[in-house]
Amino acid sequence: MTTEYFAQDPRSNLERMLAGDLYIADPEIADRHHHAVRLAARYQAAYLEDPVAARPVLAELLGSLGEGAEVRPPLQVDLGDNITIGARTFVNFNLTALDVAAITVGEDCQIGPNVQLLTPTHPLEPQPRRDKLEAARPITLGDNVWLGGGVIVCPGVTIGDNSVIGAGSVVTRDVPANVVAVGNPARPIRTL
Repeated sequence: MTTEYFAQDPRSNLERMLAGDLYIADPEIADRHHHAVRLAARYQAAYLEDPVAARPVLAELLGSLGEGAEVRPPLQVDLGDNITIGARTFVNFNLTALDVAAITVGEDCQIGPNVQLLTPTHPLEPQPRRDKLEAARPITLGDNVWLGGGVIVCPGVTIGDNSVIGAGSVVTRDVPANVVAVGNPARPIRTL
């Protein structure tokens, strides 16, 4: 029944996923996910022994890791290689970065503990959801963004340069540059 969704689309599920279109997670996608999970576990184990020596494992896991960027484990990812972290960015413990679509973190950002960057989406209609269809929309953080602890950034959101998102906020739509935004849903409360 699920093959009906893609009868006229010759692309693989992975190709559809990377294009941001509906797809179904299949063994090829599952293999990439398991590879990323293993690398994330290797990174955490290596970091416990020597954070500097662990950096090559993190660089292998991520799509791009800027000079001087630091990511404290544990780090949870879907694929890893859809994540770009800019130079001098600091990521505190327990980032969940579900990178089915691209996650781009600018330079000089500060990401608090327990932050979630969530690109996956699912159909609202019950049957396609039962059939395991999903998609994703990218997340972009500009330069010098600060996400307080426990912030959740939803699919498709862009946060502009220099903006600050208050701890525990849920960002459901774009946030302009140079503002402080708080709440659920997060709303700008002042300019910087």
